[in-house]
Amino acid sequence: MANTAGARKAARQSSKRRVLNASQRTALRSALKKVGKAIKAGDKTVAQQAFREASSVVDRIADKKIIHKNKAARSKSRLNAKVKAMA
Repeated sequence: MANTAGARKAARQSSKRRVLNASQRTALRSALKKVGKAIKAGDKTVAQQAFREASSVVDRIADKKIIHKNKAARSKSRLNAKVKAMA
């Protein structure tokens, strides 16, 4: 356990941050899965709408440095390529 007041405060802050980051990471994964399901279903308009929503979530989470900006760009690029490849 932390010995100083500052260390105790840092432990409290990091546990709060961990919970918030985990929930935002979950929202990110859910948004990406939603696009994947729309692509598998073959509905291009739904996939495009889901991609727009997912790219917003990805950008927001990358701005908060929960994921790296290059990972955000890579995942958006891959999803966009899949959506564009639909018939």
